[in-house]
Amino acid sequence: MTSSRLIGLLVHLFTASGAALGLIALFLAADGRFAAMFGWLGVALFVDAVDGALARRFKVTETAPFIDGVALDLVVDFLNYVVTPLVALWRSGLIEPAVAEAVCALVCACSALYFADRRMKTSDYWFRGFPALWNVVVFYLLVLQAPANASLAVILAATALMFAPVVFIHPLRVRRLRPVTIAVTGIWAAAAIAAVAQNLAAASFSVKAVLVVTGCYFLALPLLRKGGAIAKGEIDG
Repeated sequence: MTSSRLIGLLVHLFTASGAALGLIALFLAADGRFAAMFGWLGVALFVDAVDGALARRFKVTETAPFIDGVALDLVVDFLNYVVTPLVALWRSGLIEPAVAEAVCALVCACSALYFADRRMKTSDYWFRGFPALWNVVVFYLLVLQAPANASLAVILAATALMFAPVVFIHPLRVRRLRPVTIAVTGIWAAAAIAAVAQNLAAASFSVKAVLVVTGCYFLALPLLRKGGAIAKGEIDG
């Protein structure tokens, strides 16, 4: 085996390690240990943040082409962004137990459709529709502890937005305001780590305030997208 092929395989193995991390987080979610769950999901998020750059750097499509890196990444992401946080949603009591199973099943099915949509990203790397980041949604709901009806409304609205003509930013790949967005992402990550360390809902007011403000920044960014998403003909139809 050549050194380049070995490196390509190691990069794929690094991506696949995100599934192992996600499985540990899934076990913790089922056990109701949500802060620990997000700790492991945070490590998996780091893997997801850097594996693409490694894959491009070491040209894995050429050195290890028999493994589909895109499919592998989607499998790992579906576990970490959808399945594991939905188990946490089901176990957490954030929404009424009478509807929790049905809501989680609905979200899972809709997210599967979203992940299979070839139009998931626009040509300038924005996500078309809400990008099924249920780990982020459930994280905010656990930290802010909204009433059950409000949590249900957020979940249903986010589900509908997966198929709506709107865009959401990819914080690392979208060029517009990239330095600012990366800086805000770093601030958000620090606040998120602090919230996990402080056991989510018990986080300090300042930590929650930073999470809310940075979250609003990401939600507002699509309004600044040059030319408008619909006008560019990239997210309608």
